[in-house]
Amino acid sequence: MEVIKMIKKPRLKNPYLIVAWPGMGEVAFKAATYLADKLKAEEFAQIPPEEFFYLMESVVKAGVLSLPEAPQSKFYYWKNKAGENDLIIFISDSQPDLVKAEEYSRRIIQVARTFKVKMVVSFAAMPQAIDHNQQPNVWFSSTNNEINNNLKPYNLHPLSEGQVSGMNGLFLGIAKREGFNGFCLLGEIPLYTIQIENPRASYAVLEALSRILKIQIDFHDLNEQTSFIENQINSLLEYLKLGPSTPGPISEDEIEKIKKSLSQLTKLPISIKEKIEKLFVQANGDIAKAQELKIILDKWNAYKEYEDRFLDLFKKNKDKNN
Repeated sequence: MEVIKMIKKPRLKNPYLIVAWPGMGEVAFKAATYLADKLKAEEFAQIPPEEFFYLMESVVKAGVLSLPEAPQSKFYYWKNKAGENDLIIFISDSQPDLVKAEEYSRRIIQVARTFKVKMVVSFAAMPQAIDHNQQPNVWFSSTNNEINNNLKPYNLHPLSEGQVSGMNGLFLGIAKREGFNGFCLLGEIPLYTIQIENPRASYAVLEALSRILKIQIDFHDLNEQTSFIENQINSLLEYLKLGPSTPGPISEDEIEKIKKSLSQLTKLPISIKEKIEKLFVQANGDIAKAQELKIILDKWNAYKEYEDRFLDLFKKNKDKNN
């Protein structure tokens, strides 16, 4: 099986490697995909998915059932004609099984070594007690104090303690162990919207990156997406606050439109759904895994959605032991 599928091998100068996977608020994934799109970055390599992703379900569209497409993990490049550093942008549709995270990361690092990457950059979300209309702060953490000092002039907040979970944080730690320097930019998101795509936070980390790397990015479309999502949240909050008996209520058609929009916005990221499903399978065989499952359900405010299935695990385990 191919370790890396190379489409072309561009010549790049002192490239920065930007990596992103889906996660809370889709901050990292949205930021990286938007960046690649606006820079018109070109695909040049892929990591074949078969070794790192497995099928969890079938999908139904227009009444027809079929297997879903495997998640894609692609490398893009952009040549920076006006600056010192070209970019490699790695984007994956889903996070791999964390058991395979080490080998998966080695594939990315192999590409980084081939192109002599100078710096690794990741993005992440930072849930905070802020309002969804509030401009989020951007926090940072890096692999050494020299980089920390270099980032301070950009009006960013240093993360002195804590953790950056999932591949968006884990990969940077693995890259450091393999001899690469790098930093992570974390955009604040409201605690009550961690399941909702947050283009405002994606904008915040991209705007910070544009200043650090001195590159121009057109943010018009991202700002429009921010306005759309925040208007939907505002409408729902107004309805919940006022209630249907208040004079001049939102019409039934508007309510249904809000519900439909938010139902699309509040779905769990695919990678988190896959992890939850895998933990359910593991917990069926080993009830000790239920603790890890409960932690992730609580983290994503998804326990109510899975409550019956979660409690069934203990009923089945009790029956098994009788």
